[in-house]
Amino acid sequence: MAHHDVLPSVPTQLLIGGKWTDSSDGARTDVVDPATGQTLCSVADATPADGQAAVAAAVAAQRDWAATPARERGEILRRAYEAIIADVDRFATIITLEMGKPLAEARGEAKYAAEFLRWFSEEAVRLDGHFGHTPDGNSRAMVLAQPVGPCLLITPWNFPLAMGTRKIGPAVAAGCTMVLKPAPQTPLASLALASVLSEAGLPDGVLNVVTTNRAAEVVEPMLTGGDIRKLSFTGSTEVGRLLLAQAATKVVKTSLELGGNAPFIVLDDADLDRAVEGAVTAKMRNMGEACTAANRFFVHESVAEDFAGKLAERMGALTVGSGLESTSQVGPLIDPDGLSKVTELVDDAVAKGARVVVGGTAPDGPGYFYQPTVLADVHPDSDLCRTEIFGPVAAIQTFTDVDDAVARANDTEWGLVGYLFTQDLDKAFRVSEAMEVGMVGLNAGIVSNPATPFGGVKQSGIGREGGRVGIEEFLEHKLIVMPR
Repeated sequence: MAHHDVLPSVPTQLLIGGKWTDSSDGARTDVVDPATGQTLCSVADATPADGQAAVAAAVAAQRDWAATPARERGEILRRAYEAIIADVDRFATIITLEMGKPLAEARGEAKYAAEFLRWFSEEAVRLDGHFGHTPDGNSRAMVLAQPVGPCLLITPWNFPLAMGTRKIGPAVAAGCTMVLKPAPQTPLASLALASVLSEAGLPDGVLNVVTTNRAAEVVEPMLTGGDIRKLSFTGSTEVGRLLLAQAATKVVKTSLELGGNAPFIVLDDADLDRAVEGAVTAKMRNMGEACTAANRFFVHESVAEDFAGKLAERMGALTVGSGLESTSQVGPLIDPDGLSKVTELVDDAVAKGARVVVGGTAPDGPGYFYQPTVLADVHPDSDLCRTEIFGPVAAIQTFTDVDDAVARANDTEWGLVGYLFTQDLDKAFRVSEAMEVGMVGLNAGIVSNPATPFGGVKQSGIGREGGRVGIEEFLEHKLIVMPR
């Protein structure tokens, strides 16, 4: 498939009430290829009025959609799953063009994204209620699971297809209508997904898609208008706090998947080769542009030099280039801001005493590339220890005492995921239990799976996505009490 041949197959308008339409003021916003800095195409740039029209369409469709049999809702998701799997290369190309990740990773994302649709197609018919008697024997109690109502789904640019399906899947299965606002950098995967869902039989108005470069103006009136009953947001903690405050004005049910600052702890008894492989996976997936990316490496001082050397050898051997090139293993960062942030963080760490083992520079353009980088002897006061790096930089600190490593790992406002490498069963459980995170990769560099709950603690978010609990976020439980 010629890479740019996929673009004409992707709608570039807003989807409101089942109709593809231009923004009310005719504005459009460009989508840029981060590997070249060149414009790929433009999409409709929604106004606040368009956002309100999308909410109205979701409200209008809610009653009939909630009454649609669960099996029918599940079958729509199943058909959409099969359509994406049959068209993986097209979806992968779209993801790579707008977001930059290598095609092999983009194919992985497309399959992962589709898997959420399959998982929740199976959950749609398992929305069990409850019938029983109160403990005093005087009443019957019935509990019904019902859809929460119209939802606002806001997704980030780093997994442009999977973050959509992770929210749309459970919403469809639960019987909720939706307004989806994808990230302005990567709207194309969401538009292609909406097209597939329509073809799979999703009724008009159930999913509405609003692409916009004016998020603050468009989102706030949606959240504070009183018709949206559920917000699901994936993005930065900073924006999450803002949306949480807006959602509070109408007490909107909220789930937030926010930033991370993942610790990666290597104990002295770890299988070092396995730890290095896990580190490459946990650090380099998506060029490090993932909230689950390993950020702060805490390595026992007895193995730190070995670990840094092996990791530098693996990361230094990775091929950097456009994601469309078959040899590319590391694509560009998302935009000039992403690149300058990584550059500044590395420069700051080096100024505070860090040693560059490999990388540490941005190659000449075009595109927003940064070399895979390993820093040793990183000072804890370095900015990259307190900030989500969102780039291909592994920053290594050392420790001698396990409890000290855990305390330092927990010394952050975030708590999404932590990684631990050890062959000692007792330490494996003790440290896993002590880490203040929502997920632990134990001798594993990847934790995400559609069949398991994903989410964090502290300022990494509220609620869980995926797994059996993922659909609960889109349901209310109604109690009906009747005397015996």
